[in-house]
Amino acid sequence: MHGFGELEAAIMDAVWADDEPLTVRNILERIDQERTPAYTTVQTVTEILYRKGWLRRHKDGRAWRYWATRSREEYTAGLVEQVLSSTPDRTATLVRLVEQMDPGEVSELRAALDTAKNAEERP
Repeated sequence: MHGFGELEAAIMDAVWADDEPLTVRNILERIDQERTPAYTTVQTVTEILYRKGWLRRHKDGRAWRYWATRSREEYTAGLVEQVLSSTPDRTATLVRLVEQMDPGEVSELRAALDTAKNAEERP
């Protein structure tokens, strides 16, 4: 899994931020970039994301409406897994990551791990 390019990330951010499927025009209006890309550029990159499987679409009149096939959290987890698979010592990498977290995030992580452990122990 590769990370998104700058425009791909901006498009996915716009899609993830909305509960409804978006047209390319909607996406373009929501993109927060220093220089606004051309409509056709956003259309092309949105179509590429569709072909890569990150977006689904349906026809709405003359326009396509797009929505994400995976959540931002699934995307981020995939990137973390990619990083972890590139190191010979996953545990050391995870320890370094946790050391950089603030205490509140560590508490949330501990609670999530406890929940996962309890789920595994149930028959």
